[in-house]
Amino acid sequence: MTATGGTTTRNGSTHAETLQFIGGLLLIMALGLNLRPLLAAASPLMEDIRTATGLGYGVLAWLTTLPFLCMGAVALASGRLQRLLGESRGIMLSLAVIAAACALRQVSGTGFTLLFTALLGGAGIALIQALVPGLVKRRFGSRMPLVMGLYSASLMSGGGLSAWISPRLAEVGGWQLGVGIWWVPAVITLIGWFLIFRRRAAPPVDATAIDGVRPWLLKRAWLLALFFGVINAGYSSVVTWLPVYYQELGWSAVAGGRLLAWMTIFQVLAALIMPAIAQRQKNADRRRLLAASLVAQLVGYLGFIFMPVKFALLWNAIGGFGLGACFSLGLILALDHLPDARAAGRLAAFMQGFGFMLNALSPWISGTLREMTGSFITAWALLAVGIVAMLIVTLRFNPARYPQVMQSAAR
Repeated sequence: MTATGGTTTRNGSTHAETLQFIGGLLLIMALGLNLRPLLAAASPLMEDIRTATGLGYGVLAWLTTLPFLCMGAVALASGRLQRLLGESRGIMLSLAVIAAACALRQVSGTGFTLLFTALLGGAGIALIQALVPGLVKRRFGSRMPLVMGLYSASLMSGGGLSAWISPRLAEVGGWQLGVGIWWVPAVITLIGWFLIFRRRAAPPVDATAIDGVRPWLLKRAWLLALFFGVINAGYSSVVTWLPVYYQELGWSAVAGGRLLAWMTIFQVLAALIMPAIAQRQKNADRRRLLAASLVAQLVGYLGFIFMPVKFALLWNAIGGFGLGACFSLGLILALDHLPDARAAGRLAAFMQGFGFMLNALSPWISGTLREMTGSFITAWALLAVGIVAMLIVTLRFNPARYPQVMQSAAR
């Protein structure tokens, strides 16, 4: 059986449409892979960077802090940026910015360059993260959950792969090669995006769909922002300091990067598994899943504190699973609060905006505590205390009360 534009498959789509779907899916996954190497590639090489630049732990923490600050600011301004740039043009601009930031790191290894590129690349990362959800919903329709799950898994995989590969590259060409080579996949993705999406114009953005909700007037929106920020604060600290922590315990840079990559495997698994379980629930009560994820994080931090070397793979696996689950479940939690997709998206953007700003403080606080105390133990302990507090806050997320606490979300 044939149809205009190509042969029709059993589900009614043409082979051309199938190829477009596969190509688009691969590009979305490629986008995800490009969003964490700027943060994670430097992590196992921090000691080399510190020796070469003379920067202290508190300053080095800004290599992670600045991108997360950008993520928060751009998430809050996502509506205006979407109207200004559009989807495809904004994503291509962001990929070019990420590539430029990485290339600058490869050719210039000064402390100023590292900090400037953290801000520059962070802006590119932040804009892509703000634009992708809407793009996926429009481009992939009913396949959106599948595509978003693979995008999230790719995002986390990019961090793990860069942490694993960068120290090996550094052994060959120095630490600048390890942190800078990631301009190559960004350029490849940019070319692919241009070839596939350049002719597909996004529909005009409805200003009322973006600006019709005022979450900042709601106590629950601020509670969600605090909750999201604290339960994900461990990710930015772990990406920045975990390899350094294990190097101080006698591990090599390669081994530290490999450990971070191992943790990423379980983050990816959690990002795929936990939303699937949540989707199968008969109601929107996520408290048990959130509690289990938070407990997994807590076990990981306690392992880092009391038995960091013994069972190191176990603590990193459990903690990584908790980190991956908390990110995806936190987004689902915000969307559960409102039935209207427009209002829920606005709430999620608000939550991510201030949540990412809290995430940005985490590596800086951890690095400062390391300089003050001579150990990362206090940093892991502080993160553990935050998780215990959020376990208590989780009790407040009873879906039966969502209509009451969100009754003034849209005006």
